[in-house]
Amino acid sequence: MRLALYFRLVRLDKPIGILLLLWPTLAALWLASGGRPDWRLVLIFTLGTVLMRSAGCAINDYADRDFDRHVKRTAERPLTSGKIAAWEAVMVAGVLSLVAFLLILPLNALTKQLSVAALLIAGSYPYFKRFFAIPQAYLGIAFGFGIPMAYAAVQDSVPPAAWLLLVANIFWAVAYDTEYAMVDRDDDLKIGIKTSAITFGRYDVAAVMLCYAVTFAIVFLVGWHYGLRTWFVAGLLVAVACAVYHYRLIRGRDRMQCFAAFRHNNWLGAAIFGGIALDYALR
Repeated sequence: MRLALYFRLVRLDKPIGILLLLWPTLAALWLASGGRPDWRLVLIFTLGTVLMRSAGCAINDYADRDFDRHVKRTAERPLTSGKIAAWEAVMVAGVLSLVAFLLILPLNALTKQLSVAALLIAGSYPYFKRFFAIPQAYLGIAFGFGIPMAYAAVQDSVPPAAWLLLVANIFWAVAYDTEYAMVDRDDDLKIGIKTSAITFGRYDVAAVMLCYAVTFAIVFLVGWHYGLRTWFVAGLLVAVACAVYHYRLIRGRDRMQCFAAFRHNNWLGAAIFGGIALDYALR
């Protein structure tokens, strides 16, 4: 019974968050290695993504435990509803973070150093919602830090292309998490949480689409720099089609439609990674 509650605490029953972290990380591994990543690195980064996303959910619920009870969508989470104690959430986050760090022990020093920065960013994100007008931008850094780590693991350096991809991930995170925030906007206004959906106001839909456009432009420039062409562009066009579909979902600002758009970003990320992987594989 306790394990089932921990399972829900870390959202393993809702893997969309893991996938939103995983696609950019895998894309970075493929780009950094010229399309031939070491399978051990793929395994380490995949498992690390699962563990760190899960730890992030636990610490997020700990930080938001007094807010979540006022939000319809989060009121029944294990910690918020009182089914587990606050110390248990901290313990789960600590154990998962430790296991994730053990995974990267065989890797170089730069990757380990970046992992410490990633942990600090992920742990501090929940508190940014108290005072930062667009906390989704900070989330984009937390969700995208696997990008510089992947480059560091492969090349023992972090070139400008990696940081550009991180910037692209920030814009993508603002896009999809604004869609997510549009679901809870009324509740967030009541309890005083800051979100991009509130900050953008009536320009929320336009802001989402602009962020998608910047994401695609940066990804295109980086991919072109690496010599990616036909299949990469095809994957990017599929991602653009996904964004157009999201516009149709969110333009009416219906809660369930906005949530559907958020969840559909899994396919947008998969399309970009698939285009990169196919372009390398079919050369």
